[in-house]
This record gives sequence, C-alpha cells and structure tokens, in this order.
Amino acid sequence: MTSGLELTLLFLGSAVFGVVVFRMLHLPPMLGYLAVGVLIGPHALKLADNGDSTHALAEFGVVFLMFSIGLEFSLAQLKAMRRIVFGLGLAQVALTILVTVLAALLLQFLATALPLPVRISWQAALGLGGALAMSSTAIVSKLLTERLELESQHGRRIIGILLFQDLAVVPLLILIPSLAKPAEELAMTLAWAGIKAAAVLALLLFFGQKLMRNWFTIVVKRRSQELFMLNLLLVTLGAAWITEHAGLSMALGAFVAGMLISETQYKHQVEEDIKPFRDVLLGLFFITIGMLLDLRLVLENWYIVLLLLVLPVLLKFALIAALAKAFGSSDGVAMRTGLALAQAGEFGFVLLNLASGSKLIDPFLIQLVLASMVLSMLAAPFIIANMDRIAMKVASNEWMLQSLQLTQLASRTMAAQKHVIIAGFGRSGQSLATLLSEEKLPWYALDLDPERVQEARSAGINVSYGDCTRRESLIAAGINRASALVITFADTRLALKVLHLVHELAPKLPVIVRAHDDTELEVLKKAGATEVVPEALESSLMLASHALVVMGVPLRRVVHRVQAARDERYASLRGFFHGASDLAEDPEHSYVRLHSVTLKDDAGAVGRCIAELQLDEVGAEVTALRRGQERIEPDPETTLRAGDVVVLRGTGSAVTRAEGRLLR
Repeated sequence: MTSGLELTLLFLGSAVFGVVVFRMLHLPPMLGYLAVGVLIGPHALKLADNGDSTHALAEFGVVFLMFSIGLEFSLAQLKAMRRIVFGLGLAQVALTILVTVLAALLLQFLATALPLPVRISWQAALGLGGALAMSSTAIVSKLLTERLELESQHGRRIIGILLFQDLAVVPLLILIPSLAKPAEELAMTLAWAGIKAAAVLALLLFFGQKLMRNWFTIVVKRRSQELFMLNLLLVTLGAAWITEHAGLSMALGAFVAGMLISETQYKHQVEEDIKPFRDVLLGLFFITIGMLLDLRLVLENWYIVLLLLVLPVLLKFALIAALAKAFGSSDGVAMRTGLALAQAGEFGFVLLNLASGSKLIDPFLIQLVLASMVLSMLAAPFIIANMDRIAMKVASNEWMLQSLQLTQLASRTMAAQKHVIIAGFGRSGQSLATLLSEEKLPWYALDLDPERVQEARSAGINVSYGDCTRRESLIAAGINRASALVITFADTRLALKVLHLVHELAPKLPVIVRAHDDTELEVLKKAGATEVVPEALESSLMLASHALVVMGVPLRRVVHRVQAARDERYASLRGFFHGASDLAEDPEHSYVRLHSVTLKDDAGAVGRCIAELQLDEVGAEVTALRRGQERIEPDPETTLRAGDVVVLRGTGSAVTRAEGRLLR
C-alpha cells in the first residue's frame, strides 16, 4: 500500500522529469505529464493506480482550469468576434458532433454484417463527438504567439474557434452524465439538469456579481496577501461545491466564479495568484489521464489506433477548412485554420474522462481513442510548424496571393530611396512614423495585423501587410535602398531572426531594436544591432530627466546626463537591487543585479586591493564601496578593509561567485 507522501513524491518527481525532458525536446509540458502517467500507471511500471484520492486531486485540476477559462471570459471580446465565435466556432463543434453520431449510426447499421470489436450507441457517439470536437488551446495559442500570428487572418479565426470550444465545454459537462441515464428517463433528466443549471447560474450571476465585487473590496482593504489567496481558494471551491450539490459538475461552478471575478478590477491579480494551483493540479490531472492508457492493449490494436488518429484529424481539418472557406476565408487561410485545429485538446480528455466515469463509452474504445488523442497532440507542433509550406503547396491560389502581396509591397516602395523601414506598426511604430513624417523623412511600415493595415491604408498611411522575419518581405520593402530599419516589437527571438536576414541582405544597414530591458542588450548588439533601446532603462531615464528639471537642474545639464548614459550603453543604470517580488520575473537569475556584501574581519578580501580579486573572471564588478558613513567610488587599486560594504554588479550566478571570492 503506497502512503500519501510516497504517492505525492512519485507524482512530483515524475512530473519534474517529464516536463524537463519534453521542454528539452521543445514540446508542450502537457505531453510530458501524459507520458509519465503512462509510464508509472497500472498498465506499465505499476508504481501507482487510479485511486479515489488521485481522482479527487485530479478533478481539482479541471476545476482550476475552468476557473481560468471563466476569468478570461470577456463579453467585449465575444462581441467583437461574435461572427467567428458563434458562427464558425458553433458550426465546427456542432458539425463534428453530428458527423460522429452519424458515423456511429452507420456502424450500428453495418454491425450485422461486419465483426466489429465494439458497438457505439448514439449517446456514446454524442459524448465522443464532444471530446473529438475540442482542440488544444494550450498548444495552439502558445505556438501562434511564438510565430507572431495571433493577429493574422487565420490566427483570429483559430482563436475564435478555440474560444467557442472552451464555452461549449460548459453545456457538455451537463449533457454527458445525463446521456448515461436510461432512454426513457433521458428527456426528463436533461430537462431537470437544464432547470437546475439555469436556476443555479441565475442565482450565482444575479446575486454573485455584486456580492463578489463588494466582498473582494473588503478583503483587499485588509492588505494581506495571505488573506487574498485564502479568499480566492474559498470562492473558487465554494462555487464548485454549490454546483456539485445541485447535481451539476464542480467545473461549472468554477467557470462561473471565474466569470464573476473577470468583471472586477482584481482580475489580473487573481489570474497571477491562481496560476500555480492551476498548473500543478492540471499537471496531476494529465498524469492520471496517462495512467488510464493500457499500452499493451493499444499495441495489440495499433491499426485501430492509427485509424482513429488519421480519420478524426483529417475529418476535423476538412470540416474546419471548409467552414472557414464558407465564412469568407481564402484557401490559404482556411487551410491554416484547419491544420492548426485538427488535433485533440485538453478539454477532450476532460470530457472523455467524464464519459468514462459515467460508463457511457466502452473501456476498450476509451483506451483506443485516448491513445489516438495523445498521438494527435504530439503531432500538432510539427503540423503547425509546417502549415505555411503545406498551404503553399496545396492551395492553388495561395502562392499567387503571397506573390501579389509582395508585388504590391515592392511597387509601393519602388520609388523610395533612403527610407526607414518600420518593422511592426503598433503604438511604438506609429509614434515613430509620426515623428519621421514631421521631419519630412521617408518611411514604410510592415505589420501582420490585417485590420490595422487596412484601416491605416484607408487613411493614406504607408503600411503594408508583411512579415519582416521573411527574406522576401524585406527585399520587397526595399532593404537595399533603405537608410535604416527599426524593429518596434520587443521580441528578442524574432529580432535576432530579422538581424540575421539584414546581415545577409544589407550588412551595412543601421538597425535599431526595441527590447524590454538590458538582459539581451549584448546579444542583440553582437547580432548586428546598431542601437538597442531597453524600455525599462529608457523609462527610468525619462523619469529622472523630468524630476531633475522640476528640481531646477538646468535643461542642458539634464540632456547631457541622459546622453552620457546612452553613450555608455546604460552601464551606470544596468543592474538593480533585487527583492522577493523580482524572483518571479527572473527565475533563472539571468538579469543583471546589484548585491551588497559586508566584509567581516575574517573575510579573504580584507587587506587586498580590488584588482587582486580578479572579479571580472566570474563576470562581476565592484560599482561602489561604503566605508563607515562614507560612500566612495572604488578603483582597481582600492584596498578593502574589515567593515566595508562592497556593492557588486552582475548576473545572479556571477554575483554569487564574486561574493565567494570576497568572503572565503
């Protein structure tokens, strides 16, 4: 009998191992949880089984996932995307379920002539169709974000469909358990479930919204982070308890709780605080899902698993692509939308687990479908990575459209000479364009948001739809005739890609890059950036300059100080004293920081000059020295004394090594 502590340690150790391995392979952590679940489960190494306590904890993972979905629920967002969400999204989920039910009825009809290993009722097919209709929000949204395609035409359609899928889980959580009832009781069961759901939701939404806002205000005024967290857990689990006792699912109550909090001003704080609970418990849920998988059974029936992998993926791809085309998308956009959403999703596991617990679907079929869903999610990153290539080859007019866009871009910039190419036309890009226009300097912008491009072009702005990380777009924008390129988005990975292309196409072109802070400043400079503008340090400079002017310092001296800081690449501003609140932003201790070290009588550095310590070997330097009440500027020949406070600057690991040299 495994103790609770041993089981917890097993799950934590397995989860850490699985996530590390899958992150090294650049695959989603969710797949790592599933893999270790298969490995330690009762069908493989038999280190753990699916006991009641494991299921209870796993169910809390689903509760917090649904709470997070409710927290992101935005009426304004739904209204803005209503045609995609309630048109394209609704059609996709409904038709996927309908096709699954029709396929089940066809199999029932053929069952008399074919030796099928399992029979599927229409109720089971409906539950199975709901699970297969889901796609992975976690995988797809992450990959689209990395590819900067969230605001592209296919990106907006993909996010709209995913949003409806998340919303569709709520009624499916009510529907699937009811389908397990006898046929003669089904109508009454569904009606009664609908009445209870309507009553509970009305109660929570009508009374809950005002109560939630007022109660959170009371809690926040106590100024206790511990109390805020306890209250958050109470609200989430309390709402789940209410819906569970009403005969509905706990996940439904958590969804409503998240939706209520999303309307308060505490939404973003709640989102950050709940994330650790959600991620840990959700990881446990996926481990338990993996534990359900019987590899022996899957390997014995590999041909059925392969069929269940290929058919649903092809069906979803064809269905979503056809629907996207029917809703006005081009062939290429429709194909990209279908390819991105063809895989299974995390909510598919939730619904499949619910159907399994309700004895709605045969356990044999559950095993085979589960294996095919895991495999489809493993394939998803590779499909999305190559969807542009697939769309270009398959869609007959996609190549023509891409060529037309590049031709239009080239024709618009053909007459431009010594112009500035602005990569990204968000707020920063538009501010830069305004200042360039006021100075009568020519410029041209590239952006990937089609709505922004269309609106700006209708106003006569020099902007085109184009991806600055593609060689063809930079050539069409006239990079060989340009006087400068400005990267206005703060994404180091993509900026490095652009810098690599510039080095190949126009190595002498000045490139100015925007960055969040000074962490990647040297990397960007080495990659060829002429100037790097770190937002955090520039905002500090602006704050300081305004404060100095207000305090009566002459403007000329202020400008001189600001320019001096820029000329030395912000050396005097780099690094700051870190506190507990900075750990979350810098878990790997890679930011440059300041750290104070007090030298006691037995410290090894006492009596030695700074140069002797050779701190530069470990990547650190001494920026200041406090001796008694006096703060002095050190030089390499300064001899250190007992009681001195030495201020070190460097990354977390460099400062730690330097501190060791000072004290040992």
